[in-house]
Amino acid sequence: MSIPFLDPRQSYIEIKEELDDAYQRVMQSGTYILGEVVESFETDFAIYCEANFAVGVANGLDALTLSLRALDIGADDEVIVPSHTFIATWLAVSQSGATPIAVEPDEHTFNIDPALIEGKITSRTKAIIAVHLYGQPADLEAIQSIAKRHNLYLIEDAAQAHGARYKGKRIGARGDVVCWSFYPGKNLGAYGDGGAVTTNNRSIANKIRTLRNYGSQEKYHNELMGYNSRLDPLQASMLQVKLRHLDRWNMHRCTIAHHYFEALKDADLMLPFTPNWAQPVWHLFVIRHPRRNELKELLTRNGIGCLIHYPIPPHKQIAYLATGQIFDPLPLAEKFATEVLSLPIGPHISHSDAEAVTECVLKLN
Repeated sequence: MSIPFLDPRQSYIEIKEELDDAYQRVMQSGTYILGEVVESFETDFAIYCEANFAVGVANGLDALTLSLRALDIGADDEVIVPSHTFIATWLAVSQSGATPIAVEPDEHTFNIDPALIEGKITSRTKAIIAVHLYGQPADLEAIQSIAKRHNLYLIEDAAQAHGARYKGKRIGARGDVVCWSFYPGKNLGAYGDGGAVTTNNRSIANKIRTLRNYGSQEKYHNELMGYNSRLDPLQASMLQVKLRHLDRWNMHRCTIAHHYFEALKDADLMLPFTPNWAQPVWHLFVIRHPRRNELKELLTRNGIGCLIHYPIPPHKQIAYLATGQIFDPLPLAEKFATEVLSLPIGPHISHSDAEAVTECVLKLN
């Protein structure tokens, strides 16, 4: 038996003709930087996200970094971040010159706990980054209320949440900026790196457009100290095609997640918890198991791909230990690192494979 954790090739195989046609049109256009194809995808993605504007950038980390720059966040500022997240959320803050201030997650949802945020706000705090981890929305109303009360920006890290809904509305425009990754393994993934920012604020969108292109709106006229961070037209063309299939693919992920919930509901492990206001898209299906390493070895021996998201919390990474920053105790993030395990899920995993996964998991009980 061989069940991969995720096989990104399957999306290409399924819609090969559409993708090949999109590739050929870009190649024949002679425009390989920005241009109409990127603009067309930005329009479609903004509409999909129920946002006024979308700006394509080179990757998800740049989406966060350019957003912080566009909001004038930098040296001597602090930004609230989740303690349990992929390190890119923290790196963007550090690369902007600001300091990440970690807040522990809700133990059941994995997302940042709104009840703990205000205790970390100081006179230097400028923004809160809410990560929609594993494809499940964070509690945006609660976080936005705190942000407004303290005059802070709300930045959404939606790198894993393409198509997710919070209280019936798509993730994409509730915060001041929403940052996306199109890494190949994402729900909406490119065939290389890519990213975007969505927002309802025209001036923020224009500033990010300027920053992504060497700080220039007109060639050789540089208004800002910018970056080279442009979404590639080839990737934009592929993403535009895949966007038309995203909701169907997300629905399949939800079906697989439902099977996992039903099959594992009595197992000796902790399943994800979904609040009634959240409509997740199951970028990852993450369980917590008291014998996580043993379970991972069992699945691996049986040819079932599984991954740990994430084995080392950001504050324990060498990159942050080297900064000398003193972090408050973060026991939940450290506990998660020893217990979490992601089971195979994706738009092309078969129902029989999902059944084989749960049968294997139940062997450890």
